[in-house]
Amino acid sequence: MRETFTEMLKTAMKAGDKPRVATVRLIQAALKDRDIEARGQGKTVSDDDILALLQKMVKQRQDSIALYEQGGRKDLADQERAEIAIISEFLPKGMDEAEIAAAIRAAIAETGAAGPKEMGKVIGALKAKYAGRMDFGKVSPAVKAALGG
Repeated sequence: MRETFTEMLKTAMKAGDKPRVATVRLIQAALKDRDIEARGQGKTVSDDDILALLQKMVKQRQDSIALYEQGGRKDLADQERAEIAIISEFLPKGMDEAEIAAAIRAAIAETGAAGPKEMGKVIGALKAKYAGRMDFGKVSPAVKAALGG
């Protein structure tokens, strides 16, 4: 994924696409911070970690959009939307409702979870298989409902 960021930055610089250049540089800066943090812990940053970072960046921008719109700053909200669009290019295609429901059923069967107390097992199995493809904040209530909670 790191090579993808570098290639997109080069392409955007050659094309004079300033918003794309700025956004890719933001991604690279956040990734460098994550690398430094991981190095301090004796770890390396995997592609799954990078996907989680990108999802976090999208979530932060969505929160900012809501605040900017409340404050009447449409220009800043539009800038955040543009950044989300660029960051989303690096994320895998999200799953639709039917795919999510099927994945939840499969994870429940795989873990043998029988009730809401075992929800953590199911979420852990889903994160292992579908990192970057699901919004786990929205999936958690569905898992809880599927487990009868």
